[in-house]
Amino acid sequence: MTDHHPLTTPGAFVVGCNYWASHAGAAMWRDWQPDVVARDLERLAAAGLQVLRVFPLWPDFQPLTQLGTGFGPVEFRHGEDALPDDEAGRAGVSAIAMERFRIFADLAGQHGLKLIVGLLTGWMSGRLFTPPAFAGRNVLTDPAVLLWQTRFVRYFVRHFRAHPAILAWDLGNECNCMGPATREQAWLWTSTITNAIRVEDNSRPVVSGMHSLSPAPNAAWRVQDQGELTDVLTTHPYPYFTPYCDQDPVNTLRTILHSTAESRFYADIGQRPCLVEEIGTLGPMVADERTAADFVRAALFSTWAHDCHGLLWWCAFDFGHLAHAPYDWDAYERELGLFRADGSPRPVLAEMSRFAQFLRELPVQNLPPRQIDAVCILSEGQDQWAVAYSAFVLAKQAGFDIEFQYADQPLKDARLYLLPAISGGRILYRRRWLELLERVQAGATLYVSHEDGMLSPFIEPFGVEVLARSRRNGPATLTFETLPDRPAFTTRAPIHLRMRPARADVEVLAREEDGNPVFTRAPYGKGALWFLSAPIERELAHTPGSFHLPDGPAMWQVYRQIAQPVLTARIATKDHPHAGLTEHPLPDGRRALVLINYSPRPISTHLKLAEGWRIDAVWRGAPAAGHADNADITLPANDACVLVASSVCRQSD
Repeated sequence: MTDHHPLTTPGAFVVGCNYWASHAGAAMWRDWQPDVVARDLERLAAAGLQVLRVFPLWPDFQPLTQLGTGFGPVEFRHGEDALPDDEAGRAGVSAIAMERFRIFADLAGQHGLKLIVGLLTGWMSGRLFTPPAFAGRNVLTDPAVLLWQTRFVRYFVRHFRAHPAILAWDLGNECNCMGPATREQAWLWTSTITNAIRVEDNSRPVVSGMHSLSPAPNAAWRVQDQGELTDVLTTHPYPYFTPYCDQDPVNTLRTILHSTAESRFYADIGQRPCLVEEIGTLGPMVADERTAADFVRAALFSTWAHDCHGLLWWCAFDFGHLAHAPYDWDAYERELGLFRADGSPRPVLAEMSRFAQFLRELPVQNLPPRQIDAVCILSEGQDQWAVAYSAFVLAKQAGFDIEFQYADQPLKDARLYLLPAISGGRILYRRRWLELLERVQAGATLYVSHEDGMLSPFIEPFGVEVLARSRRNGPATLTFETLPDRPAFTTRAPIHLRMRPARADVEVLAREEDGNPVFTRAPYGKGALWFLSAPIERELAHTPGSFHLPDGPAMWQVYRQIAQPVLTARIATKDHPHAGLTEHPLPDGRRALVLINYSPRPISTHLKLAEGWRIDAVWRGAPAAGHADNADITLPANDACVLVASSVCRQSD
């Protein structure tokens, strides 16, 4: 694969959109109008977009029919026409469609646009598109279909591998929606298509193109498998379709962080770069155009700061004027373009253009990856996405950065480990649990919250004893005695653990109304173990408004309390729970600081730098007000500030 590729180089970021022709949508290859396409591409390039994700619709490019008798099939044809005796015929490919794609790629190249090509586009916007020969077959598992898919992919990639406009090969659009499959079948299909691409072109990355993956061992389409087989993972983070995301306004903390959190969830567990390959608000019933623009501005800065490699809007143009399926079926497929039906641009496009310009003017080509402060371990038996999503948001509110891993993966090195909302008996293998406890003995901090899980050993390291376990018939009220103002949070906790300290050195930090300990801290060797007998991460995921409403539970204070050892090691800290802060070590020893307002209102946050550090440059936003190392910074609604800090020693040099 080419070195320094924008989809795989750390810190590189592209801005673009998914593209179907404005006049025809998914029918563009049958209703081919190159003058319209040329005008579309000209407008997208003029707006500063860099990358288009495009789709050679499978039945248009491999229009196979199967002819036969009452006793079985005889041959494949293109309608009634026999397949030509040439390379294209042997692949079942339409020479007309291939020529149209060549014209399209040439036009894209003329306008400086790069293409991510979704090769096997059989699923699009809620409709299944397959060649007539494969109607009624499972196109992911049928051997005959897989044979023809492989022939098509190899021919298409071989035909266009020399084209300079091609940036990457995508397996296809959400191919995991094309039919049912077991994990083994999904692995085999992905491996077959990926290898078919690489046989013909190993210079470009293979992009997964999937959505709704899971790290769970029983998942058919597993994050780890896609990471094993492809070069770039992808998220399609629409709040409307993703569990726990369609709860708050799109321009508030949880929803804006959706694309960032899910992409890091995939990238960290899949151990591959991850691209926000599709994103959008799905039209006027979700948010007005100004709100959508605010949403994408904050999402752009957030995904950029968290090394998500790019953001592609869905879609370039509106399709409300089209009568064919899927646009006739689903309202959320009609008004989601960067351009309206009358050709006028929406405010979202202006925000994307401004962000692309910001990237071009930066003094660094790629933003170095952010500093990681903690590892969040996800385990079997829990709802991994719900728990990961909430943990990511809570850490962001508390002011530190986490990465994810699955329980069966080698333990990442960290000063702080989070094991949230544990459930079931197979949380960690014994060997991994003992290794984690060894890390704590050596000086790390471990936080565990409990839904209905079992850990062994438990009493000796945590220093608490469970006297009795029972199911609750109502919510629990937890009073946190060591937090400012002793806040009391009411939360659902399905299991009641009646506990008592088993050692004198155990500190009780929160209690229930009857005095039962629910949150404890115990020293363990050189480190510490925190135990919370309530699955706050899972409950917050299920509760609308829990992160952004003024009267919502400020559970982030718990995360700030457990994270003190890593917060004191950071160069910069902030105090507002709706402000995000990432630190990026620069090659010259300085730190880039990205401050993002995840709120739809202006906020002021106190930025405090470690002793010996000063702000010496502003890459975006107003200069900080106050002392160079102790400033109050006002962030506009859903906006960002990018500062550069340097040490006093470096300044004196």
